[in-house]
Amino acid sequence: QRRVREAVVSTQSTGTDLNTYCGWKLVGFKKAIMEFQLSRLDLMTVGSTSMKSMKVLPNPPGKKMAQRIAVGDHNGVLTCFQMKRSETVIDFKTLPGTKVERLELGGAVGSLQEKIFISSGSEVRGFTKRGKQFLMFETNLSDTIKSMFVSGPNLHITGQYIYNMYHNCQDTHFYLSCDKINDMIGIPGSGKEIFPVLGCQDRVLRVLCDSELLYEAEVPGSPEALSLFDVMSGFGHNNLIYGTKDGIIGLCTVNKDNPCHRWEIANSNNLGGITAVETYDVNNDGVSELIIARDDGTVEVYSITEGQPKLITSKNVSESITSIGAGLITSAAHPDVVVSTYPGHVISLTSEVKSHVAQNIISPSAKTKLDDLKKDIEDLKRQVLSEREKYQKSAGSDSAISAVVKFHVNDKFTLNPVDANYLLSIEIQMPIENVLLQCDVPIDLLDVERNSAVVSHSACDPEDKNYLLATYRCQANTTRLDVKVRSIEGQYGTLQVYITPRIQPKTCQLRQYQIKPLSLHRRTHIIDGERPMNILKLSGSFSLGEVHSWIGYCIPEVPDKCPSGDTITMFFQVHSWTLNWSATTDKDQLSSDQITSDYFHSQGRDHQVSDPKEDRCEHNI
Repeated sequence: QRRVREAVVSTQSTGTDLNTYCGWKLVGFKKAIMEFQLSRLDLMTVGSTSMKSMKVLPNPPGKKMAQRIAVGDHNGVLTCFQMKRSETVIDFKTLPGTKVERLELGGAVGSLQEKIFISSGSEVRGFTKRGKQFLMFETNLSDTIKSMFVSGPNLHITGQYIYNMYHNCQDTHFYLSCDKINDMIGIPGSGKEIFPVLGCQDRVLRVLCDSELLYEAEVPGSPEALSLFDVMSGFGHNNLIYGTKDGIIGLCTVNKDNPCHRWEIANSNNLGGITAVETYDVNNDGVSELIIARDDGTVEVYSITEGQPKLITSKNVSESITSIGAGLITSAAHPDVVVSTYPGHVISLTSEVKSHVAQNIISPSAKTKLDDLKKDIEDLKRQVLSEREKYQKSAGSDSAISAVVKFHVNDKFTLNPVDANYLLSIEIQMPIENVLLQCDVPIDLLDVERNSAVVSHSACDPEDKNYLLATYRCQANTTRLDVKVRSIEGQYGTLQVYITPRIQPKTCQLRQYQIKPLSLHRRTHIIDGERPMNILKLSGSFSLGEVHSWIGYCIPEVPDKCPSGDTITMFFQVHSWTLNWSATTDKDQLSSDQITSDYFHSQGRDHQVSDPKEDRCEHNI
């Protein structure tokens, strides 16, 4: 309305035709959208970081100044810093300790949410923005805290399957989920009421009220990241943005009665899974944008036009992103997008274009700092050469013992249902020297565009159950490797990966990934009841838990824990084929029926398979 009034006043004062004036404004708007680009600026390096372990502290209302950033790492260190005159100034830094799993902001209801809460193991600690610790609370959770949020005196935490709520550090509410909990967030209700929403592995959002389950909302993928949609975006306060493991983004309205799905963004470009979601007005147009972070290092910014998202810019930082935020970081006039990556880099993505940078003009203070950094680098190089010579001398003696360097591996083995292959992602904090792949079943290795490693295949003897032996040699400073693997349904075994970093003394880690008999199947919520189905019946003296474990060995995305109840029903799909697992097994694909039957036969299980009827044969053909 304000822009319409400006247009009418301008045309009346200048005598310009309204259509011509709006045309000029439209051209200027399109040009501004095209010129909105993000440039990278590295702010700080910490240890490896976990999911949602970084936050941007808010400014007091009405004040525009550089905001603080709080980040926790795997060394157990909480660091709070800000940018002043293009320099990183650390406000406080805690001593090393247990690995920081999660970081959230909180405070009294109605006040500025600037208190920092971190979880380490089953312990929660609270700090002020000045670094003073005011809380150390040991929960009764036997598992590591995976997700957390704070609302006034209430602390909400989850483990792998358990949700707990503490009021003033007193255990108040409890809920046991039937599948793993990936993320959690609180939806504000009427008054002080909060509805916790659990994003679970079985592609379901579970909405709770105290210790009771209100309802379940089905989503198209396993939700990995949940976030509230900003009111400035034009929606209400009870709208939830979710990002899935296979890269789908969706908006869902959550209330006390039932959910309402508004829109979804498909992963048409086969990008990485969603790791973090944020909303912020990054282009100063008065409306919040949707900011998405993915595990392949991609950051996307969407504008909300007429209630629908539209991509306006994207940037890739070449590292897996664990957290994302936005605010006034490097300048009080231009908002920045700030991300933390798995190797420990805190990066600012700014839209501000500085003229002195473009003209290669360096200020005297910056030149002095650059000279000091060059001297420090030369000193470090000399120290490294000296220590390397000492190591080479001591390594030759009989009494010398080499200490094995421990390193953490961030790995994922996810199915891409569109291309019918698996994406193996391996990332470590230090450079990778080589990765060796060995498999006891036939699989194919496919090219990945962003992969710069050189692959070499070695001869294998299938009679020794060795069908693949391949080595990827990475270039210098490569910390991430992506490999596409295509399996054959019915051929099941183990893919073994040996990861060797570029460090001394030489060491490697082994990772194993199970390739299941029906490896190309995935969970789904929809089944066509009119399709003809084959039936596989199992008979014998066994429990429902044993049947659940057999199915888990056969098909991916089956919960480790057997759900409660007398019957279990799950739907699986491969392309357009559907499986319906229950007490008896219904399948509309003859090959899936035969593979399952062969697998149970190899396990020594008695079963009966109904003969395929004529309508089922016609359907498969």
